[in-house]
Amino acid sequence: MAQVLDFVSLNGPDNVGKTTHLLRLAERWDGFQPLGAVHEHDPESWERVAGSDYPRWWFETSTTVELTEMLLAGHAKRAAAREAGRTGLLDRGLPMLLAVSAATCVVKDGLTVGEALKTVTSIAGSRAGAPETSVLLIPSLDAERSYAITSAREGRPWTGIYPTYQKTLHAALLHQVGNGAYTAVVDCEGRSLDDVHGPVLAISHTLLLGVLTHLAEGPAAFTTAARTPWQFAERRLFTVFQPTAPRLQRPA
Repeated sequence: MAQVLDFVSLNGPDNVGKTTHLLRLAERWDGFQPLGAVHEHDPESWERVAGSDYPRWWFETSTTVELTEMLLAGHAKRAAAREAGRTGLLDRGLPMLLAVSAATCVVKDGLTVGEALKTVTSIAGSRAGAPETSVLLIPSLDAERSYAITSAREGRPWTGIYPTYQKTLHAALLHQVGNGAYTAVVDCEGRSLDDVHGPVLAISHTLLLGVLTHLAEGPAAFTTAARTPWQFAERRLFTVFQPTAPRLQRPA
């Protein structure tokens, strides 16, 4: 029986289409197992610490260590829910969880994005778990433009500390891109969901096939396929074919 990748994660800020693409991937192959977000696998712990005022706990009363540890604990429980022989689909994988915690750290503690990422990475240590193929969906390669696109899709203004947090999250994600934190990056600017799903599907299936080409390595095949897959799933920006005819602009 052929082995498969342990996990494929879709990552990105709010309103970039992660949930839609995860659903589409799950519909295409029954070997994919949707595992959702981390809080779905540890709801009692989140309820215990956050209670009825979740935003206050997240942005005010929790420490960076506490928040990071909570995210990592949920990530571990989610990974443990994967069924043998299936590839778990993750809504926000480990790199994204670290970006989330880092962005929160910047907002609360006044660190730079680089300092915050180093802080949460240090807290996480070597707890990476099973090999994960992480795909980042980014609305734009410019942080301000990226935030503007996703905030416009919200349909109502973000309030309080959330706009600052979201702007910082976009900056943190792009900082990670510069450091090669993701297996593949899909630039979604000016693309429809259908346009973006092509690269997402191609990346995930290319990596699955990459495992098959390294089966002789045993369990190490997962790591090899994630780190050095076939050429077009390398750790690089993945852009969609640009049509020559002008496109209608997306409404603001």
